[in-house]
Amino acid sequence: MKESNKQRAVVICPGRGTYNKEELGYLKNYHGDKIEFIDNIDQYRQQQNQMPISELDAMENYSMRTHTAGENASALIYACASCDHQKINTDLYDVVAVTGNSMGWYIALAVAGALKNDGAIELINTMGSMMTKGLIGGQLIYPIIDEFWQKDKARETQVLQWLADVNQQKDCEAYLSIYLGGYLVFGGNKQGLKALENILPVIDERYPMNLFNHAAFHTPLLKSVSEKALQQLSASLFNAPEIPLIDGLGNIWQPYSTNINGLYDYTLTTQVTEPYNFSKAIEVAIKEYAPDKLIILGPGATLGGAVAQCLIEHNWLGLSSKKDFIEQQKKAPFILSMGIAEQRKLVL
Repeated sequence: MKESNKQRAVVICPGRGTYNKEELGYLKNYHGDKIEFIDNIDQYRQQQNQMPISELDAMENYSMRTHTAGENASALIYACASCDHQKINTDLYDVVAVTGNSMGWYIALAVAGALKNDGAIELINTMGSMMTKGLIGGQLIYPIIDEFWQKDKARETQVLQWLADVNQQKDCEAYLSIYLGGYLVFGGNKQGLKALENILPVIDERYPMNLFNHAAFHTPLLKSVSEKALQQLSASLFNAPEIPLIDGLGNIWQPYSTNINGLYDYTLTTQVTEPYNFSKAIEVAIKEYAPDKLIILGPGATLGGAVAQCLIEHNWLGLSSKKDFIEQQKKAPFILSMGIAEQRKLVL
């Protein structure tokens, strides 16, 4: 197939919370042929006295406590996503850029070639295992969109005012953690998140929702984790990416102009302690690269909604509502989630 016939694709890597009960067996079911790659991760984890990911994936029952623990979830999600990336049909798609959400940034580094296999598992497993003795703070998610998936600017302004009010209360710390399409994710200490939860009006009988086994990622509360990471992980793990990388500030790291020390510093300092703007990363992806498709790697398919909400905010492809997006996906899907069987077939 000629290069000109290929479709341009931006690859999006998933973060924590994407390997759930429905995903149990994902590696075994989809990637039984990736034995060497999975064995390499298992051997590394056994050296750390951790359960192999092949065993975690093959467990008879899904365990919230076991499968969502950082030291297990990070390596498991990385393996699923990386194996999915290797399955993309390069005769059909030309991957023009890579991005990710939160922990998905580490996976994006690996997928784009900025971390080689051994470096990728070392960094991802190390960062995922930083809080085995106890989580630092927690995370809470809250919508700032209406039922049509259109951003409610007044609600967003009010929510941010309430966040500021919470931080005036004694012993309360709460911060913006992730801009996630039509949602804001907050990270904070126990008192701060409780105060925020008490002040935010309940929506759809679901929100505000605490995220199980999630620490206060992308906030100043993780400064000690950043400092520890800088001590344990060397800049020598990093290379210039082979594919452009879009980070959580919306910056693009190019193959021929990346400052490797800068990439190392951003990865272990900035994005650990400052908000991760996934919405900005998607805006840059569509506006800078005008892709024919956005391919979301598995496991899971929870990121599709947030990506769609970003498209609606920018009226991309003329999309202005949830209804528009659903109709577009039925007619000619722009987002292909590899965690959804029928969309997966279009990528392989």
